[in-house]
Amino acid sequence: MIKVISVAGARPNFMKVAPVHRALDAAGCDSTIVHTGQHYDEGMSQIFFDDLGLERPEHYLGVGSGSHAWQTAEVMARLEPVLDERRPDLVVVVGDVNSTVAGALTARKLDIPVAHVEAGLRSYDRTMPEETNRVVTDVISDLLFAPSRDAVDNLLREGISEEKIHLVGNVMIDSLEALLPAASNSRALESLSLSKRGYFLATLHRPTNVDEPGALKRAVGIFETVGSLLPVVLVAHPRTTRRLEDFGIQSRSNGLRIVEPLGYIDFLQLMQCAKGVLTDSGGIQEETTVLGIPCLTLRENTERPITVTEGTNRVVGLDQPAVFEAAQSIATSAQPTPRRPELWDGQAAQRIAEVITRRCGA
Repeated sequence: MIKVISVAGARPNFMKVAPVHRALDAAGCDSTIVHTGQHYDEGMSQIFFDDLGLERPEHYLGVGSGSHAWQTAEVMARLEPVLDERRPDLVVVVGDVNSTVAGALTARKLDIPVAHVEAGLRSYDRTMPEETNRVVTDVISDLLFAPSRDAVDNLLREGISEEKIHLVGNVMIDSLEALLPAASNSRALESLSLSKRGYFLATLHRPTNVDEPGALKRAVGIFETVGSLLPVVLVAHPRTTRRLEDFGIQSRSNGLRIVEPLGYIDFLQLMQCAKGVLTDSGGIQEETTVLGIPCLTLRENTERPITVTEGTNRVVGLDQPAVFEAAQSIATSAQPTPRRPELWDGQAAQRIAEVITRRCGA
């Protein structure tokens, strides 16, 4: 039996690991999830396992917060004895967080093969810690599961062997598809007294946007301005909440409402029913594309350009006039037709499991 350990540490990881874990189980593999504890808040961690129908992880490393270097090193130190004891045939890492690169490095130093789910995404902005995580993880991985053809092209340009690369589609959409029925039964909209298409949904968590007082103040100002069109509901990441408190930034606008983190099912309902979304999250760019919800990305670049060329996403940065103009257009326009990039069909995890079992000899 093929032994596979998947390493997860943050909210987007869970949604990518869940369908892969199930597909590996169905293929007869011994599949185990290690939760690093990078997101240790209940609202960012266990609730997502509950929503995704995953059992409590067999291994919880309890790393918690810290600088990028400290967190990466701590994951490696705590993960090494788990991998050394279990000696899996393959370690699966997903996404681009610190747990991703830490898991890949630890496995490789123990001579355990690595598979990277969501390989090949590039923003070409080396000031983003996530970009370093992506590049390093891809270089040392043995199997690279790309979500789109542009990701495949990126890997080939970087000199990675074609035989390692597999175009499988977007595994995040597997989870979205599986949970849309549950989201339709959520009471999140009702509990927040919101009406369908009557609000903008917002998230903010990137260090460049929340760790610098000027950037965070600009973002809050943008939300307040857009709130003059339709109410803005900011689902606040714990990091964002801490920074708002640290910097003494408070909203005095009735158009901006800040709420605590939500489970994935509740958040999915809010996203599906919003008039538009303002975010700096990569995964939300993908989800809104499939749902047909206009998305304004509050960054200067994106590692998911397919959501712009084939989806509903626009990259607008933190320029208040540009964001307001785009939001005004969304507020007064009909909802766009959902568009699905190639292989974003809810079957990516099945394709991943087939490659793993074939390569590992099942």
